[in-house]
Amino acid sequence: MFTIYTRDGCGYCEQIKTVLTNIGEPYTEMKLDLHFSREQFVEQFGSGSTFPRIFKDGALLGGCNETIVHLRNQGRI
Repeated sequence: MFTIYTRDGCGYCEQIKTVLTNIGEPYTEMKLDLHFSREQFVEQFGSGSTFPRIFKDGALLGGCNETIVHLRNQGRI
């Protein structure tokens, strides 16, 4: 199961949600200001981290591009 930390207005967040939906991969979305604050995001991921932050089965994959590479390596896309 994927967990995606997102924020409104993020093109990469929308892109990875579309990719996961298109391949039928379920995910949980955690949205900034709904499920966590900016301070919590920085505390968990560091001050230079960008959106989205994506986990697969509890392991951090990285952002959108790293997740797409992971899916390609798995033969999913």
